[in-house]
Amino acid sequence: MENLDDTDITILRILQNDSKKTAKEIAHSLNLTPSPVYERIRRLEKQGFIKKYVAILDKKLIDRSVTTICQVSMRYHNEAFIEKFEEQIQNLKEVQECYHMAGQVDFILKINTKDLESYHNFIKYKLSKIENIGVLNSTFVLKDIKQTSAFYI
Repeated sequence: MENLDDTDITILRILQNDSKKTAKEIAHSLNLTPSPVYERIRRLEKQGFIKKYVAILDKKLIDRSVTTICQVSMRYHNEAFIEKFEEQIQNLKEVQECYHMAGQVDFILKINTKDLESYHNFIKYKLSKIENIGVLNSTFVLKDIKQTSAFYI
């Protein structure tokens, strides 16, 4: 962050809140002209501060309202098994997020499905087919309290 000035940080905050804001709109809110703001945004993209722009969908409207946090423990912990798991998990469209953990569990998955039956089928026909899984522990989200993709900077 040492090569970011206050204007860069403000631009990043604005874009995290609404990535559809144009350079012109951002420039207006910062009392700047659009051209340097546009150049700053392009530089932030090139430097990798901005990875991509996405639309965040409403999970209820797309019929994926059941969110499950699934803890996965592996039987064996050698490099090949871990890499194979990571590769296979990439192909499971129900998995929205996957984290390799240190501690009692090896991986934490965030999974969104239509309903409990869909989750059951996902476990039965997809996740349980991955080799080397020892223990699966599922917890179901009752209510989303805070959900953001923004980083505090």
